[in-house]
Amino acid sequence: MDVFGLLGNPVGHSLSPPMHEAAYDELGTDARYVTFEPAPDDLGAAIEGARALGVAGLNVTIPFKQDALAYVEPDDLAARIGAVNTIDFSDGDDSADDLPTGHNTDAAGVRRSFAHHDVTLADRNAVVVGAGGAARAAAFALADAGAAVHVANRTAERAERLVADVGRGTPDGAERATAGGLDTLETRVPDADVLVNATSVGMEEDRSPVPSETLHGDLAVLDAVYRPLDTRLLREARERGATTIDGAWMLLYQGVEAFELWTGRDAPVDAMNEALRARL
Repeated sequence: MDVFGLLGNPVGHSLSPPMHEAAYDELGTDARYVTFEPAPDDLGAAIEGARALGVAGLNVTIPFKQDALAYVEPDDLAARIGAVNTIDFSDGDDSADDLPTGHNTDAAGVRRSFAHHDVTLADRNAVVVGAGGAARAAAFALADAGAAVHVANRTAERAERLVADVGRGTPDGAERATAGGLDTLETRVPDADVLVNATSVGMEEDRSPVPSETLHGDLAVLDAVYRPLDTRLLREARERGATTIDGAWMLLYQGVEAFELWTGRDAPVDAMNEALRARL
C-alpha cells in the first residue's frame, strides 16, 4: 500500500483527505491519505520521519509552505514562488543528504481552474488582489501563462516586492508586471480580462475586496475563497455578466496536480470534485 499525507497545523479542517481517497477508490489504487500535525519546530523531523516510514508523498499547508523549502530540493517554480505545497519522495535514494523534491501545485490550481472554464490567459490583462502566499502562486501562474499582471494589495510595498520577484523570475515579467494599493482596482479592473481574489476577504463576512462598479461582462473572476463557495465578489461579478470560478476549483486542481505528480496517472477529476463539493 502507498501512503500519502498532509503536513500542516492545524489539519483537522482539511478537505484533502476525502478528495484524494476518492481518487484512490475510483481508480482501485491501494493507497491511503493521512494527516500529520507537527509542532512548528519539528517540521524537518516530520519530513524526514515521513520518508523513514515509507510515505510516498506529502502535501504541505499552512503554516509550513515557506519553511518546507529548507528541507527539499525545490523545482524551478517552487523556488521562484518561494513556497512548497507538495513533496515527492520517489526520486531520492533515502540517504541523509539526499533531499526529496519540492513542488508548488497551487500555481497549477490557478492555471487549470481557468482552463477548465475555457478562459485563456496568454496576452490577457490580469489583476491579482492580495500579496500573500496564494497571491504569489496566482501571480506566477498568470505571468508564466503570458498574462500582464497587476498586483493590488492593502500594503502597496508588499505588492511591489511580489512584482519584483515576478519580474526577476518570468520572461518579460519586469515589463508586464505592475503593483499598487487597493485604490488601483478602480482603474485596473475595468480594463482587465482576468481577476483573482487571493485574499481572505469574503470568508468571514459578506464583503468583496473589489468595487462592484468596476466589474464587467468581459471579465473572468476566480475567488480563492471556498467557504462560502458563492462569495459576494462572485455574485456581483455574475450580475455584471462575468465568468465566475469559485475557490473549490483551485483547491481541486492543486490536488489533482499533486496526485498526478505522485502517481504518474491522470487523476479522476470528476470523482475528486464530487467528494470535495460534498463537504462544502
